[in-house]
Amino acid sequence: MRLKATLTSGLLALTIGAGAVQAEPVTIGMITTLSGGGAGLGVDVRDGFLLALEQAGNADIRLVIEDDAQRPETAVQIAERMIQSERADILTGIIWSNLAMAVVPSVVAQDIFYISPNAGPSPLAGASCHPNYFNAAWQNDTLHEAAGQTANELGYANAFIMAPNYPAGTDALNGFKRYYQGELAGELFTQVGQTDYAAEIAQIRASGADSVFIFLPGGMGISFMRQYAQSGVDLPIVSAGFSFDQDVLPAMGTAALGVINTGQWSPDLENETNAAFVASFQETYNRLPSIYASQGFDTANLILSALETASVSDQDAFREALRAADFNSVRGSFAFAPNHHPIHRIYVREVVDVDGTLTNRIIGTAFEDDYRDIHGADCSM
Repeated sequence: MRLKATLTSGLLALTIGAGAVQAEPVTIGMITTLSGGGAGLGVDVRDGFLLALEQAGNADIRLVIEDDAQRPETAVQIAERMIQSERADILTGIIWSNLAMAVVPSVVAQDIFYISPNAGPSPLAGASCHPNYFNAAWQNDTLHEAAGQTANELGYANAFIMAPNYPAGTDALNGFKRYYQGELAGELFTQVGQTDYAAEIAQIRASGADSVFIFLPGGMGISFMRQYAQSGVDLPIVSAGFSFDQDVLPAMGTAALGVINTGQWSPDLENETNAAFVASFQETYNRLPSIYASQGFDTANLILSALETASVSDQDAFREALRAADFNSVRGSFAFAPNHHPIHRIYVREVVDVDGTLTNRIIGTAFEDDYRDIHGADCSM
């Protein structure tokens, strides 16, 4: 990629070289996780975002990237530095919902736009919604709601459910239970960043469950699936795409084969924009994109589409341009609900082996194009 880049004290500033679109420079601050067990998610969001900027060739965008190391206090410090020192007009990039809850309310209160490429905690979709906050990915509950609906359709009636103890984990289990109609053989919150799941797997084994629902993104999912495969417990797993996508499948190996999961996107999704995205991402980075990369790509293109019609300095006009979502999404149909979270379709996917590479293929649809999160009812916008 043709990027002008400098790296100083963990901060990466990028200027995209090519023709201008908007008439004035715009600084975008990306706070994301680039180290530790969650680094794969942040790397993919970053790379998808960069790919969209490179393809747009916008000379007036300055992108500043910094690693939050998955620590809320670090994310808060970076956000303040980007606003005060870098004069960022827009912030983006946060992966983890506890970091989003620490950063976003303060950012939007300072008249800065925040566009989420991932974390979608329920308060920000509901009672704590804000005109300057948009989520270009999903609200946390939604893919898990689809997993609960899918568990019903698969005939599971006694599921064991498990997620890490942080806002996205709470949203995950609440979302699954909102649509799942069976009994619960067990319900557990694990530690964020946990790597040893022997005790939890023993509880699953003894629970009498007929299936397992997990939300364990990044390194947590890799650790669990490796240990689960070695344990001999063979209960089927239903999950959301966060835990079974390209960022973790190579490390999970054959233990992930056949897992049913839900997502708003899949690499085999048949539309022209997605086909071009998957091909260009592979060519640029020599790997298949993940759901996180697709969200980074969409987030950048949403911002670019708004900048084509409005200046970020005219907040009312720019906000309306974001609301219009006039861009070609890799997921196909895309629009914003009044709470600035997506209205979109949720697919059912299966982990498969394609010519020696583990990936996902679409096998059904959980929710159709008019699907939106329930928390918008509590949003006053």
